[in-house]
Amino acid sequence: MSLADKVLAVNNDLPIRTNQPVHSGKVRSVYWLTPEDSARLIQEKGYDVAADAPLAIMVISDRISAFDCIWHGEGGLKGVPGKGAALNAISNHWFALFKEQGLADSHILDIPHPFVWIVQKAKPVMIEAICRQYITGSMWRAYANGERHFCGITLPEGLTKDSKLKQLLMTPSTKGILTGIEGVPEVDDVNISRQDIVNNYQAFNFQSSQDIEIYERLLQQGFDLISEQLQSIDQIFVDTKFEFGYVTNAAGEDKLIYMDEVGTPDSSRIWDGESYRDGKVVENSKEDFRQLLLNHFPDPDILLNKDRMQERSALARDNELPQSVLMQVSKTYVEIAEKIIGRPLHLSDNPRQEIIEVLRSQYQLVD
Repeated sequence: MSLADKVLAVNNDLPIRTNQPVHSGKVRSVYWLTPEDSARLIQEKGYDVAADAPLAIMVISDRISAFDCIWHGEGGLKGVPGKGAALNAISNHWFALFKEQGLADSHILDIPHPFVWIVQKAKPVMIEAICRQYITGSMWRAYANGERHFCGITLPEGLTKDSKLKQLLMTPSTKGILTGIEGVPEVDDVNISRQDIVNNYQAFNFQSSQDIEIYERLLQQGFDLISEQLQSIDQIFVDTKFEFGYVTNAAGEDKLIYMDEVGTPDSSRIWDGESYRDGKVVENSKEDFRQLLLNHFPDPDILLNKDRMQERSALARDNELPQSVLMQVSKTYVEIAEKIIGRPLHLSDNPRQEIIEVLRSQYQLVD
């Protein structure tokens, strides 16, 4: 079996029973179950959701995206071996800890396979909640260019690149294009302030203004918990993105939950502690891959300039990256996952067939 065969690159054509189009994102695909299958699983498995809640199968892939494009390698390698299993294992670990520590639940109801989640439908809060403990990346680039105001927060003078901030900064941005909100441009992923959220909480899908404080508390607690755990394996939690939504439990109560993924190398920056103390940043996250792309291509502006998206898409489509590059990314993801979960990662030789088999035999979702 070739290396390419071990990679799950296409995840939107599995024979999972559904009567809706499969939604395929950059990394995950979502199969909405029929109302009959949803109701059957809720009853059989005892999920704590409303009896008529819509459920979905969420299948991760090994695809790698950066700068809003999907990248591929030589030899038909359409993804990164071990990446999907690593991302799911890390998220599962943090979600379980959040629940155990009494923070909040997640959208995940069941984990049939290392690549698969059974999730409940949530009404998303239309905010990408970004938390920053260090000044680096886009914030540092803006700061170095003289900007001092970020999402209603003013940063002091004299900060240096990659240094720790005095407190955790919450720098939210919009999730999707929101219309009709005063002072918020109608474009995706635009920075907003806490005051913007307070003034327009309903437009962001908060059920009450009090829920803004719950969301901020869950942000702080979630960040602190992951940060402390990473510190125990000498890793630094630099910054991350959280997403939230509302679900209804079996008792008919609405609750705010964590959704999407948490604390992964895709959604966070994680630095090696020992290297940082020696004055060097060693990334254990996708940021390393982003930097590699910026160094690999002669005109990095194509990757950074949103006005050059057409050229960027062509760059990703027409360039096979060296296999060694994707294997280095694989090493980064697998190693940080195994450090976090404290055991070897299960890596499948044929994830596609395994997924089909478990969903057929244990969940009766494959005809």
